[in-house]
Amino acid sequence: MADSFIDIMDSFLITLEKERNFSLHTIKAYKNDLTRFKLFLIQDNNRIVFKEINRNDIRKFLADEYENGYISKTVARRLATLKSFFKYLVKIELIEDNVSIHVHSPKVPKKLPSFVDKNLINMLMESPSVDTLIGVRDRAVLELFYSTGIRLSELVKINIGDFSIDKKLIRVFGKGKKERMIPYGNAAITAIENYLKMRNLSFKPVFVKLPLFVNRSEKRISERTIQRRMNNYIKLVADGKSVGPHILRHTFATHLLDNGADIRAVKDLLGHSSLSSTQIYTHVSIEKLKKDYNQAHPHG
Repeated sequence: MADSFIDIMDSFLITLEKERNFSLHTIKAYKNDLTRFKLFLIQDNNRIVFKEINRNDIRKFLADEYENGYISKTVARRLATLKSFFKYLVKIELIEDNVSIHVHSPKVPKKLPSFVDKNLINMLMESPSVDTLIGVRDRAVLELFYSTGIRLSELVKINIGDFSIDKKLIRVFGKGKKERMIPYGNAAITAIENYLKMRNLSFKPVFVKLPLFVNRSEKRISERTIQRRMNNYIKLVADGKSVGPHILRHTFATHLLDNGADIRAVKDLLGHSSLSSTQIYTHVSIEKLKKDYNQAHPHG
């Protein structure tokens, strides 16, 4: 029945949250995908029998999503959700075979990430005012983003105690609550020390549990606030419409690879689980090489 579908879906989502440490954002996306699949199944019949669902039903659902105007990336994610869900149904013995296995994911065109040109980095870092606490904070945020390549969600969770000053490392918690240690540069730590000094704080043990970046009310800063503040600065130097903190993550990876860093090391620094996620940055460098060649070579 449709109701039992909801019960099983909820049980599946709880499993994802507790056993696989999925974020609430990811859980919400899975729930949305499965709800759409449920609505598709009950269009013609108000009962859902898991054993009667076959691969053609899944293919029709994906085709229906295309007709509803969803892009390949979204449809591919819907299928990934269904594959995970049907694997769970096999595990709890509601079905014998995972019928989603042989349904192929649509090809998703890879979009080359934007990045800030090396010549403009200093201009970007010097954009915030050093005369106000907010400006000094924003400069520290920019420097840390560029120095470490961390995600926005990782940055807002950092506490003062996550820094290992003697080893020049910072601890961050990435996707799936995976912990990793990342080196940082002198410019970043100098900017952070200036910010802490203006707040009458330091890296002393008494302050280790305090959030690194805070708002005007001394509460941990939100992702939305960082997003809005960074957009204002990055718009000054970034070409195109793709602006926001994530462009500094792209810039971090691209500049490292341009300067000869090993792609496997960059993968670990970014917290990527797969090398293929990192390889897109090599494409950026190649495209830049082509552009430079065409502009500079007499027969380009």
